[in-house]
Amino acid sequence: MQIIDPNHPAYRHLWVRVGIIAVCFGWAVVEFVTGDPFWGVLAGGAGAYSFYILFWTFNPQPPVIEPPVQPDAEDEDEPAATAEKPSKDGPAE
Repeated sequence: MQIIDPNHPAYRHLWVRVGIIAVCFGWAVVEFVTGDPFWGVLAGGAGAYSFYILFWTFNPQPPVIEPPVQPDAEDEDEPAATAEKPSKDGPAE
């Protein structure tokens, strides 16, 4: 199961990836300094996972550009339905 999608456009910039990892490890340091090692380990684990996904295995795929949809030749031969439909109130006068 992958929690972070490295192909998301938000992770293309290096400063975003560095910022995420710095915040995670910074928060881990804060938790250890204030005497709560449980949350420090969790924040450090999030930082380690983020580093692994966003740097170690980071290989984003280029965006897939699909060609514009072209109408079929059969569709062009049919006349457009431009006949007016009567309104709910009855025929127009």
